[in-house]
Amino acid sequence: MKYFHLLVAVLFLLFAYWQLNDPDWPLWVLMYGSVAVIAGWSAVAQPPRLLIFVALTASALWMGSLIPDLIEWINDGMPTIAGQMKAESPYIELTREFFGLLICTLALIGYVVVSRDRVQPIAGK
Repeated sequence: MKYFHLLVAVLFLLFAYWQLNDPDWPLWVLMYGSVAVIAGWSAVAQPPRLLIFVALTASALWMGSLIPDLIEWINDGMPTIAGQMKAESPYIELTREFFGLLICTLALIGYVVVSRDRVQPIAGK
């Protein structure tokens, strides 16, 4: 499992790096970076569950704020979002952001589950 956590950490660090040319890069580096920190920490020890829940809450709320743009994209016939990096319509960029946050949210849900399984019961209880 240790190497899996390290692989996840490296992937999210790469995601953060690839955001450096984005206009709102600090938000993305913080989001992807927080997942990378949690994954890296999980390779060596149990990260604080509060940290995982804070990152998960931020990711889920941010993703939720993009649902109207996702719906607009769906209603427009789901044009490709993987074509050019320069989006022709604003909702295409926001749809890409939705899916990036979905990846973060799913990874963080996985770390909630893993952290629940790693919690040691108190002796005698």
